Amino acid sequence: MRTRLSTLLLTLALPACAPLTLYYKAGTPVATVERDTTACQVQALRDAPVANQVRRTPPTYVPPRRSCDSAGNCTTTAGYYLPGEVYTVDVNSALRKKVENQCMADRGYSPASIPACPQGVKQAAPLAATATLPRLTPKSCAIRNRDGSFQIVNQG
Repeated sequence: MRTRLSTLLLTLALPACAPLTLYYKAGTPVATVERDTTACQVQALRDAPVANQVRRTPPTYVPPRRSCDSAGNCTTTAGYYLPGEVYTVDVNSALRKKVENQCMADRGYSPASIPACPQGVKQAAPLAATATLPRLTPKSCAIRNRDGSFQIVNQG
């Protein structure tokens, strides 16, 4: 039980430490970025639809095994194959992401990864959500809010 609780807490805490990754164009309202991202994702899904393929890993051969008791009586178990695992792959996922990225680039956005703010900055910053994307500096960092919004802070 304690391990599950630790795993759950770690899973919830990790996004707070991870960089904020998004499409970026300084001066753009966050609502517009979200709307443009959705439009490009829909276009990408239309242009490169999900194309799942069922695949299987190769089978594994388990060789015969011979075992003997203390009296010298030996038995051999026959070798056998273990079937490979079945899994599904969307062969268009990389192409779909490429189409989405190109669509966003055509709208003037570029991908950005903003590091998480240090704990001291998080505690000092007033609780807020970024409404319009600011210009990024080498000292920019991001605070993720519990409601899914974020705040971009330009330190010092």
